[in-house]
Amino acid sequence: MDEQSWVRPAPPLRPYISDYAGYRQARLPPGRHRGLPSPRLTLIFTLDEPLTLAGHPDPGQAPGTYDTLIGGLHTRPALIDHQGRQSGIQIGLHPLGARALLGLPAGELASLDLPAEAVLGRFGADLGERLRTARGWPERFALLDAALLQRLSREPGGSVPAPGPSPEIVRAWQLLACSRGAAPVATLAEDVGWSARHLTARFRQETGLTPKTAARVIRFDRARRLLGAGARTGRPPLLADLAVRCGYFDQAHLAREFRSLAGCPPSQWLAEEFRNVQAAGDAVGER
Repeated sequence: MDEQSWVRPAPPLRPYISDYAGYRQARLPPGRHRGLPSPRLTLIFTLDEPLTLAGHPDPGQAPGTYDTLIGGLHTRPALIDHQGRQSGIQIGLHPLGARALLGLPAGELASLDLPAEAVLGRFGADLGERLRTARGWPERFALLDAALLQRLSREPGGSVPAPGPSPEIVRAWQLLACSRGAAPVATLAEDVGWSARHLTARFRQETGLTPKTAARVIRFDRARRLLGAGARTGRPPLLADLAVRCGYFDQAHLAREFRSLAGCPPSQWLAEEFRNVQAAGDAVGER
């Protein structure tokens, strides 16, 4: 069995959520997936088997299993084991939408993996149950739209819309995203009218990463997606060309960043992961 479904959320949710990715696979070889750093938080609702995390981005966090999971921005891979079956829906959360949807800044979740109920309370548990009993992907995605749109209209536990991040942090993130991680911190600080030191502190408080580290993660996320997309078509890009395209000094720079953020060189990631890509698609366990 190999079911995959990917959609964008309802238009009012798109400033907060990048996508919904549904997956259901069975009779796969047991394996391990690396949940790689990305510029989005992860919210996962499993449908059958729980997620088994053998390793977290924070090495001090003990391994565990999760029926639902929220993962903050991170710079180390999570290690996700499966025994040949996995199913769920993964939601990509923009970090600047965390206050509105989760009721807290993304910085409070940096490098953490938590059960969704620990942040969303009864809302998370109820939504997970409704998704498990829904009939098919369209109904599940419609449930997500309705529940998250309702969530946006009020602060958890109250009736007042949650405050958003400061305009300066929003602007700095937008500049980083539009430049694909190429904008220097000094340029961001000058644009928003803050000192580089103040911007770095406030940016990390809001997102969990400094602007410099966020730039690294944005570049890396683009590189590994292009690498994976090429591998799926049987035409993986040359690493030297990929390095230039994604803003690295050279192939060696790309390889160092891959080892740092993925825990292995690009060739090893492809060798380990491409079996998962072929069997399960890019949606499973993306972080």
